[in-house]
Amino acid sequence: MLIYLKKNLLAVVCIAMVFTACKKNSSDQPTTTPVPNNNKGIQLATDAKFGSVLTDKDGKTLYFFANDAGGTPTCTDGCETAWPLYYSADASTDLNLNKADVGEVTRTDGRKQSTYRGYPLYYFAGDAAKGDIKGDGVGGTWFVAKPDYSLMLANAQLVGADTKSYTSAYVEGTGLTKYFTDAFGRTLYTFAPDKNGVNNYTKGTTQEGIWPVYTSEILNVPSVIAKTDLGVITVASVNKKQLTYKGWPLYYFVGDTKRGDNKGITIGGIGTLWPYVSTTITVAPAQ
Repeated sequence: MLIYLKKNLLAVVCIAMVFTACKKNSSDQPTTTPVPNNNKGIQLATDAKFGSVLTDKDGKTLYFFANDAGGTPTCTDGCETAWPLYYSADASTDLNLNKADVGEVTRTDGRKQSTYRGYPLYYFAGDAAKGDIKGDGVGGTWFVAKPDYSLMLANAQLVGADTKSYTSAYVEGTGLTKYFTDAFGRTLYTFAPDKNGVNNYTKGTTQEGIWPVYTSEILNVPSVIAKTDLGVITVASVNKKQLTYKGWPLYYFVGDTKRGDNKGITIGGIGTLWPYVSTTITVAPAQ
């Protein structure tokens, strides 16, 4: 009898052990597996106010500095306390970004900094959390980095085709001037004889010459520029659309061979025939 009870007890223990093992492996007891963040490099995020913006892989907002229009980082030393540089050796994994627009630059101290369309990228120290965009518009020179600007703002030294330095008033001297560029930092100009919404330079010709028209849709602009001041006209002679600002058709100068050049201001007279474009320009006169 004792032997029988011992056998039964052993059988019960074995059954209990099998049941316990099965329960641990049952789908009724799932284990939690962390989901890895596969984002790398620059990413796109959507903000209710700014639309598409550039961020790092963790969603922290990135910025452009108007003083860097030439493609060289100018925020150094104490400036970096408020505006730390951003760098990632990883290529962007965001399929909505043009990978050709993503690059890097080596700073004078040897550190690398990521760029977008040639603009060095920065963080803002005041952005404490993912999605914060508190640095836009600071000093009128810092703007949230976006992939869809129609215009950008430069804040740089004017240097004419005569190699002389000029101030914003077109007198010889040094000092930073705020003016418009395209999304890649190329300087834009107006033509003094033009009228509101009328291109008198290219009109009636089939060649754009040394002043190509600036073709762009009305997309987005830095926060210091009123988007409502933009327009688009059709230049029938060259079959192109041309962006306008306050009615002024916008042009490039072929003599600006590198990013940051603004040599066109001295062509045909210093600042008289082909002036730079800024928010202070008056509305183009009616025809």
